[in-house]
Parts: sequence; structure tokens; C-alpha cells
Amino acid sequence: MRMTPRGFGGDRTPPEAIKRDGWQAQGILVVSENDQRLTWPDRELVRQLGRKLYGDRPAKEARHG
Repeated sequence: MRMTPRGFGGDRTPPEAIKRDGWQAQGILVVSENDQRLTWPDRELVRQLGRKLYGDRPAKEARHG
């Protein structure tokens, strides 16, 4: 007998696996501008794309996380 509703408890999918699956299945790319696997030009491209698509980020003191 289950003690928790379906979808609750158990193992969670790692965030990197969700990102990989999103890219492979739907062409959605989720990448941090600070991902150390990227070279400086790659990170700068991510920053530029973010600004172009979504505008400037808030000042550091106003950010959460």
C-alpha cells in the first residue's frame, strides 16, 4: 500500500538529466551563464542571447538565489 500520492517521494530526476532530455526531445536549451564547462566566448554568447531575448538582469542586490 502506498503511503504517498503518485509522483511524491522516491528518487528525483537530477537537473542535468532534465536539461539533457529537454534538449534532445524538444530542442529546449537550459544553460547557466556561469557553467564552467563553457569557454569564455560561450558564456558571453549565453549572456548576449539572454539579454536579447529577455532583457537585462536586475542589479545584484535585487537578485534572489
